[in-house]
Amino acid sequence: MTIHDKEITPANDSVGGKIPNQKELEKELSDYLSKKYGNRVKVVSPFVFPKKEEMPVDDSGKGGEGGSASSFDMLPRELEAFLDSFVVKQNDAKAVLATKVCTHFNRISHTSRYMPKGKSAGVGMIKNNVLMIGPTGVGKTYIIKLIAQKLGVPFVKGDATKFSETGYVGADVEDLIRDLVYEADDDMKLAENGIVYIDEIDKIASSRNIIGHDVSRTGVQRALLKPMEETDVDLKVPHDPISQIQAIEQYRKTGKREKRVVNTRNILFIMSGAFGELAEIIKKRLQRQGLGFEAEVMPTEVPWEILKEVTAQDLTEFGFESEFVGRLPVVVVFDELNKDDLMEILKNPNNPIILSKRLDFRAYGIEVKFEQEALMKIAEMAAVEKTGARGLVSVMEKVLIQFEKQLPSMDVKKFLVTPEVVDHPDAELEKLIRDTDGREREARYQRAEAEEFRNIKAYIGDTAVDLLKRTGFEIYERRMDLIARLYLKNVSDINTAAEDFIEMYSQVRLEEASFADKLDVKLSFDETAVDEIILQAIDTGEPAGALAGKLVKKLEYGLNLVKDRAGIDTFAIDADAVSDMEGYINRMIKQYYRHEQNPDEVHSS
Repeated sequence: MTIHDKEITPANDSVGGKIPNQKELEKELSDYLSKKYGNRVKVVSPFVFPKKEEMPVDDSGKGGEGGSASSFDMLPRELEAFLDSFVVKQNDAKAVLATKVCTHFNRISHTSRYMPKGKSAGVGMIKNNVLMIGPTGVGKTYIIKLIAQKLGVPFVKGDATKFSETGYVGADVEDLIRDLVYEADDDMKLAENGIVYIDEIDKIASSRNIIGHDVSRTGVQRALLKPMEETDVDLKVPHDPISQIQAIEQYRKTGKREKRVVNTRNILFIMSGAFGELAEIIKKRLQRQGLGFEAEVMPTEVPWEILKEVTAQDLTEFGFESEFVGRLPVVVVFDELNKDDLMEILKNPNNPIILSKRLDFRAYGIEVKFEQEALMKIAEMAAVEKTGARGLVSVMEKVLIQFEKQLPSMDVKKFLVTPEVVDHPDAELEKLIRDTDGREREARYQRAEAEEFRNIKAYIGDTAVDLLKRTGFEIYERRMDLIARLYLKNVSDINTAAEDFIEMYSQVRLEEASFADKLDVKLSFDETAVDEIILQAIDTGEPAGALAGKLVKKLEYGLNLVKDRAGIDTFAIDADAVSDMEGYINRMIKQYYRHEQNPDEVHSS
């Protein structure tokens, strides 16, 4: 038998003074379980979920001490499954990125474990730097941010058009490396295992019409060559007065000059761009090779499927230095999004577009729901704009801006986005102001709310296998319901809602463990009781652990009475006891009377 636990913040720290750390909590729980079950029970801790600012690591986790990746062990399929829950379509891109990113960090981990200290991995080792090609709004930046968040590594993004060759006025590409140190809270080892993402990289391809040295393009490519492979970047630079002041202060205190450098050997570089004109280059090459694609390439309609045939030769002809192309061995081409893809994005419970809009209205105490037909109309309008998911954002804002302005000044707590709202926002706003069709609007809102809840539960059901693998929890109907409630209440993604549930579960189990020293009876919660306590915590907003403590306080007198009079000292609390404490005690008393009449009968609750 195994009890799973995660890092816990006790819900009620008013009793007992100092809050114990995780090891102390695990020891306390182990002691309690040992008393109750002997050596048949042990405590393990798989429930460690990375926060954005943390490296999701310990001695047995992903990553390593001091921010290194020495114990990274995430598998490509695990990362791909995570991306699948957030990103619609792009199956090839997700598979390649998940594989190469995991390989990059697992190789670092393997090298740090088995390579003798002071030894190098070898000269000329190829790093899995990535070039992403695809139209705007298909999720290139989003997918890299998700990867960085999942891995818990520092991440910085830069725009290639902002950089100039070293020695010229403009941003220095090495500034991105220094930004990594800032993102890593000055942890050098962590920064040396970060991700640098550079967008608009196609804009620094040299112009085929220019004569002479192209400072803003070819020069920037050359400036990127060393950091992309391996170099030491000095954190102190002449144009940074703060670093100079820090150096002076360090010298004043120690009398020594400290040289702080970041080595880029393990920093992963990911580049992205639209590369619209690249299709024509590929088409001409394919035609010369007799491979078809005879149709003219219209300048306003890029045939993205052709881009999947891209080679290093095409990129060189596009305007990149051969050395630069050689440092980007992994090329990923994203798919263009059509109307159906945009609808799938809107239907995904993790999509930030709907979540952001819900937060916008909730800021004014208004709950917003969407009918499916309304979402389809928004997807159709966005598809016309040819800007991918960005089109969804702009259409959503255009449709709802007047409602966001007017409704906070009205006595409106529920707002339903219908097809009529999308087609005629001004007219529907006027109807809402006049409060016409109030009953029908409320009925439609209730139907949309019920449908949304069913869809969320269905989504959780589809991903339950992954949740089970990651958490060790059994995900059944009742728990899908609770996770869905947390998702809606906290306006979060499904993964975060599952983490919130596990946090609440752990709080209840921790409170249960503390009963051993506080009570004269042996008391435990079964799974149904824990679920019921969590439901009450969701409804009331109280911490689950605190609710469990209050529940036991209310039960304590009755349980001790039953113990004194009937000799029963072990109680298993179920969902009925949580929802009807008085009835539970009454049943215990009745059992006592039956015990009085038949002393030989053994009672257990």
